[in-house]
Amino acid sequence: MKRTANYPISSALLNRWSPRALSGETLSDAELMPLFEAARWAPSSYNGQPWRFVYAKRDSAAWDTLFGLMVEFNQSWAKNAAALVVVVSRTTFEHNGELSVTHSFDCGAAWENLALEAEARGLVAHGMQGFDYGKAKSELGVPEDYSVECMIAIGKPGKKEDLPKDLQEREFPSDRKPLEDIIMEGKFRA
Repeated sequence: MKRTANYPISSALLNRWSPRALSGETLSDAELMPLFEAARWAPSSYNGQPWRFVYAKRDSAAWDTLFGLMVEFNQSWAKNAAALVVVVSRTTFEHNGELSVTHSFDCGAAWENLALEAEARGLVAHGMQGFDYGKAKSELGVPEDYSVECMIAIGKPGKKEDLPKDLQEREFPSDRKPLEDIIMEGKFRA
């Protein structure tokens, strides 16, 4: 399926999607660290940069811990990732300790930067929510003033034929809701 935008936008945005087919190949630090560097440059309220990334590369001591956080469905395909990442955000500002109501929003901007950098480099970055948030907070030693946001599987693209049969049918870039369903001029409507 070829994606088509209603208005001209950057091809980097239009072509980014979240495949599950991963090759199982490892990534060097030279391949992985630029994704975190891209995330580092995201905008944030008061330039607080609340995002934190806890990662484990394939065959590292921490891999089993992060892999064990995921639900079985995500384990079925993420087992071929080169790296797993738990994204965490600080819920308070460092400069004054007050609540940051935009910490999740800011963290989402960092995730998007990471995803776009992965796409630009021909890598897969698939964000997911199918994991145990409480277990992640506990097992990774995440402090109380931080919130676990999501997980990401990162790797080199694989073959959709290597996925479980039911996932092969879903392995294509999805479309989006029509623009008129997500924008409202002047007042919210459901």
